[in-house]
Amino acid sequence: MAFAIMCSGGDAPGMNPAIKKFVDYVYKKGEIPYLIYDGLEGLIDKKIKRATHSDVSGILHDGGTIIRSSRSKRFFEHSYRMQAYYNLKEFDITKLIVLGGDGSFRAMERFSSEFDINFVGIPSTIDNDIYGTDYCLGVDTALNVIRDALDKIRDTASSFNRAFLVEVMGRDCGYLAIVSAMISGAEVCVIPEAPSISDSLAKRLKKEVEEGRNYVLAIVAEGTKKTTEVYNWIQEEIGLETRVSILGHIQRGGNPTVYDRLMAFDFVVLAVDYLMEHANSNKVAVYKKGEFALMEIEDVVSGKYQLPKRYLDALNLLD
Repeated sequence: MAFAIMCSGGDAPGMNPAIKKFVDYVYKKGEIPYLIYDGLEGLIDKKIKRATHSDVSGILHDGGTIIRSSRSKRFFEHSYRMQAYYNLKEFDITKLIVLGGDGSFRAMERFSSEFDINFVGIPSTIDNDIYGTDYCLGVDTALNVIRDALDKIRDTASSFNRAFLVEVMGRDCGYLAIVSAMISGAEVCVIPEAPSISDSLAKRLKKEVEEGRNYVLAIVAEGTKKTTEVYNWIQEEIGLETRVSILGHIQRGGNPTVYDRLMAFDFVVLAVDYLMEHANSNKVAVYKKGEFALMEIEDVVSGKYQLPKRYLDALNLLD
């Protein structure tokens, strides 16, 4: 019985700890682990290598992914999916673990509906936007990177009569933005789920500036596409000179936190154990209300993640 692991889509801190645990644990179970390099593109191009312990030695503390990742337009074509399937068969790989996000799981749902593929997906995306799980691998590290940047930005903002607007990642989900706002004391937060600034907040901030407030910290999720709009609003309506910082891909890097290393450990053990015991698996590992479980891939990709109500309620506290 041979196992393989691959990364797909955007990288996330915690992927390397997951890869290391996968190799070590599969060998411990007496089976053969393989690494698939370059994601779905590598699966098509047969970039598949039997893993050794030396391949994963010393990677636990590294961000990114040593086996790299990709997004693949070719995988949308049936002929390339068939090629990928026969590549797996050539190595007698019958069990597959995929570290990825929503797009990756949609690709695997289609792949497994056409071919005899046994896989478990591990949610790995800093956006934390996978339906059915409270946590995705990499989120804690990303939040700590953002927290560090915001703390430093607030230091310099408070030294001048300025506002700082920080754009964080989050295409369709405001998780990173709202949690970052909560832990940094930001005065403004704009997310896809709540893309407007309330009149009451605007009125309060304007009054406070008139009474002596000399800085404001605003956080905007990139998916809102409202960074410029909020920048103009702070300058023209609130009356503070404003600087913009776009954190960008710095949020994907950094040493995985203790929490992400532990989550990688638990996700991989769950996935390998399940694949060992089941001949037919099309599952996604999830973490819900403090418990690990597995969900059908169809349920995960058909659902839409929603921010917990307590986070949306936190926006009202900014008013």
